[in-house]
Amino acid sequence: MEHRDDTRPQVTGSSPAGTAAVAYDREWAGEVRGAVRYAGALLALLLCLDTAAGSLTWWRAVLWPLTALLLFLVLCPARVSAGPGWLATRRLGRTRRVRTDLLTAVRPVDGVGPRLVLRDARGGRVEIDPEVLIRNPDLWYRLDEGARRAEAAGLLPTGTTALHSLARRVNRETARGVFRVSGLE
Repeated sequence: MEHRDDTRPQVTGSSPAGTAAVAYDREWAGEVRGAVRYAGALLALLLCLDTAAGSLTWWRAVLWPLTALLLFLVLCPARVSAGPGWLATRRLGRTRRVRTDLLTAVRPVDGVGPRLVLRDARGGRVEIDPEVLIRNPDLWYRLDEGARRAEAAGLLPTGTTALHSLARRVNRETARGVFRVSGLE
């Protein structure tokens, strides 16, 4: 039986950037399941507490699922994918895409959760969690491949420092993973 998560053979052939494979965030489905679990736990807790207190009314029975849905929407991660020369994020019906070989700015944004804002010459803008790139070296490879082309073409005047520090971190985490798997850690 085939599932949506199953790996399918990629069509081979020539593409402008070399290989035609598309890389995806491998942990996205698990994060969505976690968001569903947290929202479901909140809903169950609110309904149980309200029922035990004897204060459950029809409008509160409608309010609690809406509150749980709001929590799910906040926690639901964006689906990140990358291919030759592009990186995209999809979040609840909206897809944002940048051409990585036409990047003009890469800006780290600090806050509650660190973000990396990518802008391209065509006006595309994507916000991505750097942890997604660290956990998925194949996504990082696609971004780095395009960013190097943009940097070589002189299109990327700002953000190379952020990319280089992220590259060091990805390399460090990848090496740790290799050592851990091989038992050398």
